[in-house]
Amino acid sequence: MKLAFSTLGCPDWSWNETVATAKDLGYDGIELRGIEHQMYLPKAPQLVGDQLNVTIKHLNELGLTISCLTSACYLHEADFEAALKIGEEYITLASQMGVPFVRVLGDTNPEPGFKPFPKSQVSEGLKLLGQKAGQQGVTVLIETNGHLADSKLLADLLEEVAEPNVGVLWDLHHPYRFFNEEPQLTTARLGQLIKYVHIKDSQLLHGQLKYCILGTGDVPIKEALKALKAIGYTGWLSLEWVKKWNPDIEEPGVVFPHFISTIERYLKEV
Repeated sequence: MKLAFSTLGCPDWSWNETVATAKDLGYDGIELRGIEHQMYLPKAPQLVGDQLNVTIKHLNELGLTISCLTSACYLHEADFEAALKIGEEYITLASQMGVPFVRVLGDTNPEPGFKPFPKSQVSEGLKLLGQKAGQQGVTVLIETNGHLADSKLLADLLEEVAEPNVGVLWDLHHPYRFFNEEPQLTTARLGQLIKYVHIKDSQLLHGQLKYCILGTGDVPIKEALKALKAIGYTGWLSLEWVKKWNPDIEEPGVVFPHFISTIERYLKEV
């Protein structure tokens, strides 16, 4: 399996710092959520106009891959057309960059919301984006997030969508933490639809969720890796350290090296 980290984990770093760290620590790639406080990637200076080719050339020289573009395309939004436009612009950028995946969401928040889930709207959005992605050689990934951290609901949704260029980003934290799903159940339901994996650890302290360094929480990471191996998964494992949204958690200079050494050890042990 290949290893990446999301730029959510280093929101205050320059692009050069991010790339140099990935190379120095031995990561295979970088997942782009934002660059230098620009959270809408189609407007990031490093990815616009002639600079895009310069960025791609530099990454190729370093042997680094952009593993995924993680968008803020929320398909549950009332302004459905605006959400689709975001998704479409990310698909076009991914195609220009040779990036295989674009992440979209059904819900805004990782925990399930209290409002009814607009299943038909999310299904329609995935169909439309999947068709556009197929035309451009990209796969759209819907994340196990919010209501869709319930893998049964997600599996049923994708059966309705039935688009070959739509798959799953398994954030292995959310189904376990919010729906008490063991990893083997999630992989049994989603199987080969899983195209990309987010990893993060947490614990509950006095009923409050606290994200923590890999191995110090109680999310069953090793069991998830075993479940992935059992279905023949060989794709990306990406650290999603949500520093951008939780500024008080540990610094990326501590977390990124710890993650790669720990996950490499876990992979050997399973």
